[in-house]
Amino acid sequence: MTAKRRHEPLADKIQRHRGLILLFSVPLVLISLVLLLMPGRSASAAVIKEYEANSGKLVPSSRGPRNYAVIFDAGSSGSRVHVYCFDQNLDLVPMGNELELFLQLKPGLSAYANDPQQAANSLMSLLDKAEASVPRELRRKTPVRVGATAGLRTLGHEASENILQAVRDLLKERSTLKSEANAVTVLDGTQEGSYQWVTINYLLRNLGKKYSNTVGVVDLGGGSVQMAYAISKEDAATAPKPLDGEDEYVREMYLKGETYYLYVHSYLHYGLLAARAEILKVSEDSNNPCILAGYDGTYKYGGQNHKATASPSGASLDECRRVALNALKVNDSLCTHMRCTFGGIWNGGGGDGQRNLFIASFFFDRAYEAGFIEGNQPVAKVRPSDFEKAAKRACNTKMEDGKSKFPRVEEDNLPYLCMDLVYQYTLLVDGFGLEPSQKITLVKQVKYGDFAVEAAWPLGSAIEAVSSP
Repeated sequence: MTAKRRHEPLADKIQRHRGLILLFSVPLVLISLVLLLMPGRSASAAVIKEYEANSGKLVPSSRGPRNYAVIFDAGSSGSRVHVYCFDQNLDLVPMGNELELFLQLKPGLSAYANDPQQAANSLMSLLDKAEASVPRELRRKTPVRVGATAGLRTLGHEASENILQAVRDLLKERSTLKSEANAVTVLDGTQEGSYQWVTINYLLRNLGKKYSNTVGVVDLGGGSVQMAYAISKEDAATAPKPLDGEDEYVREMYLKGETYYLYVHSYLHYGLLAARAEILKVSEDSNNPCILAGYDGTYKYGGQNHKATASPSGASLDECRRVALNALKVNDSLCTHMRCTFGGIWNGGGGDGQRNLFIASFFFDRAYEAGFIEGNQPVAKVRPSDFEKAAKRACNTKMEDGKSKFPRVEEDNLPYLCMDLVYQYTLLVDGFGLEPSQKITLVKQVKYGDFAVEAAWPLGSAIEAVSSP
């Protein structure tokens, strides 16, 4: 007769089968933890995609699946907003069918010098559209920055600060985006130039490479022009000290595992719109050899009016060059360094980082309007001499024939087309010391994967914003 099986306590059963229990329970616990920590459906999809991409291994991300940044470029000629989205590797990812949201309007904040509230309100339509492009659950941790450039710099501290405070109040009252006190500011020229250099080299995927593999940048805005390029550590160590109140010539930046010594300088009053005023000042109240024949008007910039009247004989390329050289102060004996650009400013010494030069903003716009590049090609190889050739054609044009010869030029810019092109040639050759035949790259957008991205400083600012703790 078989003896009855003795009743086995539960604790003994657990002990006897502990191996099997552990085998099944650990994965269940891990899966439960992942599900518990997932913030929502979109994040879950991103985690699953990351899980599959890493052959079944969950790799934690320090910045999360997606990070957005909203950057306002409050320039002298208008206000623009850029919205970017980055993945955990700091690569740009599409938002719908585009790689960035880009919107713009005119005029800029500086046009409301006496009405700070109206200046702030002018950004509302851009702000609403930018905020709507960011997923609701990510808005409170999405940084928003407003960088005012040369337009506000020329207004003076009190007027510009009143406008900036009105913009801060607007963001606080009307937006759920993450805005910090120092996120609304007037960029100094070195910041603007540095961000532009980061933008273009990021889009070209040069960051992380040796400085000699990067490209230099000249960015011609409305109120200022910036030059930035990487130099060697040895050249950085021997950089001259700036005068009191001036920015340092060299900024040290650590990007993608590489240390860069960035020569950068911003020339206030030498952007394209500001330079018109400087050139008109040289001729004072007399006729100006840079104005198209048949024009008699007034040019307004920075709250001041300047007489803009053509000579009876029309514009002259040679005479306009002479006036532009005086405006640039190229011949002034102010240079205390071995090599200078204009106005006594050190030129950085040249070198490999400047060998491949990209020029942006108004350089591209005028080249397109003058007809020697096509607008459907956002990158074009040109030479400084192309600006001189276009200037010769423009200077020989009368106002009455302007629209037929240069149909792409906006009506307000037409009287100054000869002046603008002469100034751009003079700036490149006499100011920055380029050879007239040197090949340079005009850039408006840079190809990034299957997309074209605006070659503007806000992307550099966005990269810094999402990289900050």
